[in-house]
Amino acid sequence: MLATFLVAVVAVIHLYILVLEMFLWNTNTGRKAFNLSADFARETRVLAANQGLYNGFLAAGLLWGLWLGASGVPVLFFFLLCVLVAGIFGAVTASRKILYVQALPALLALIALLAR
Repeated sequence: MLATFLVAVVAVIHLYILVLEMFLWNTNTGRKAFNLSADFARETRVLAANQGLYNGFLAAGLLWGLWLGASGVPVLFFFLLCVLVAGIFGAVTASRKILYVQALPALLALIALLAR
């Protein structure tokens, strides 16, 4: 039950990131979330939308794994590892905040999934 809840939380986080990057990047909400200037947000909106789409794929994979039930554990394991690696890479290359927003929830969900 805990693993299912934590995986769902990670999926929702990534759906929210999708919305921020694909639809709100060039708004006050998006700029504030990522600490962007208006000019930078405008210049990078296409790149951000692409990035948001990838976050959506991560969420879709996690939701698919949950939908599969017990047979979805390998799918969940794979997508949680993808989120964890992306979170660590993002924390090293972009912002340490990503470690807490993306990687830590994925790690906790992964640990709960393996402890089942």
